[in-house]
Amino acid sequence: MTLKLILLLLMTQTLYPQSKIPESIKDEIKTALSYYPELKDTPINFKFKKTIKKSTMQAQPTAGSFLKRKGKRSYTIFISETVKISGDVYYTKNMPKDVLIGWIGHELGHVMDYKNRSNLNLMWFGIKYLLSDNHIATAERAADTYAVQSGMGDYILKTKDFILSQSNIAPSYIARIKKYYLSPEEIMEIINHRDAKLSKS
Repeated sequence: MTLKLILLLLMTQTLYPQSKIPESIKDEIKTALSYYPELKDTPINFKFKKTIKKSTMQAQPTAGSFLKRKGKRSYTIFISETVKISGDVYYTKNMPKDVLIGWIGHELGHVMDYKNRSNLNLMWFGIKYLLSDNHIATAERAADTYAVQSGMGDYILKTKDFILSQSNIAPSYIARIKKYYLSPEEIMEIINHRDAKLSKS
């Protein structure tokens, strides 16, 4: 274990003491969390689930905190135990490290989106997500944007590339990614715009 990784793990353990993290993917989760210092006081439970319909991961407020003030909510990020590739089933925890970090980073982007919403707004958000394709695209693109603007652009690009190019994931899942999420070209545009702003500051 490198000194840099040791320091990263110590930092995230200090910043996110309330978060529950599975031991098998703790390094990937803590790496993703390190890009979101705004979530340091937000309890997040990362939990494996047998399957998640139409997705690999899913972020949502916990039932017990849904009606609390937005600054007091806690969240769960469900992670499907398996991913189907070319008809074969693989354990998500064994996915390439950078790909898994990108996936987690996207879900943390959802948490960033949720934590800034009032209870009524978040409830209406959930209803629209269930009923409107356009709203699904808006929500997923917003999560991607939060991740990229937080500095996770390279990880998000690696995750997209894994899904779209380097694996034979089910065509229906690939179509969903293309329909609802930012394209690699759009991600690069956000990165370039962010870098241009930083160079001027």
